[in-house]
Amino acid sequence: MSRNKYMKTPSRKSMIMLIVCIVTGFIIGYSYNLTKDNKKISSPYVDPNESYREDLIEQKERNKELTEELNQLTTTIRDYEKSFASNKNEYEVLLEEAERLRLMLGDIPAVGKGIRITLNDAEYNPNNTNPNDYIVHESHIFKVINELKISGAEAIAINGQRLKTNSYINCTGPVITIDGKQYPAPFVIEAVGNPEVLIPSLQIVGGVFDQLINDQIVVTIEQAEHIDMPTINENQS
Repeated sequence: MSRNKYMKTPSRKSMIMLIVCIVTGFIIGYSYNLTKDNKKISSPYVDPNESYREDLIEQKERNKELTEELNQLTTTIRDYEKSFASNKNEYEVLLEEAERLRLMLGDIPAVGKGIRITLNDAEYNPNNTNPNDYIVHESHIFKVINELKISGAEAIAINGQRLKTNSYINCTGPVITIDGKQYPAPFVIEAVGNPEVLIPSLQIVGGVFDQLINDQIVVTIEQAEHIDMPTINENQS
């Protein structure tokens, strides 16, 4: 009897168990290696993701700070603009007031619309023995000048001579003296200002115009489209 006859052949069940063990071992080994590889692969990406998240949070905080700074600067600029606008308005008002005062003082030329009033002596009346009753006196001129100033005249001149705030006017017979210079009649008083205000102020009932007429003064009032008055210094030259 040959030896092979007595050898045992592996059963089908044993073969199946062997294959199962081999496959199981392969799966376990593969799973271990895969897990180990995954750890190796994923570990470098953990810190970058965390770093990105921190950077994002930091950028958001910085953007918030910059937004707050921008809002503060915008508010400051608006405050400056309001202050500048207010100061600009105040500056313009002060500038206008300074120009008005300089006009009154005669430091700058006066140019613009206005009115022209002419005062002349009445015709000679032989029956009137007192010539003072029909000639222009300084009181008549003062009435006109005062009314013009009250009505807003910017500048006044008599026979071309610009008046100052402290001009001296005196009557000597048929002539008047203005700051040392003599002028005969007729006396032409020019005023730079709004004619629509100046003329009615003189012609009001019982006003300057009526008073001059009652004193036998020949008066004419006309609107002037253009009046050019020199400065006081130019008058003196």
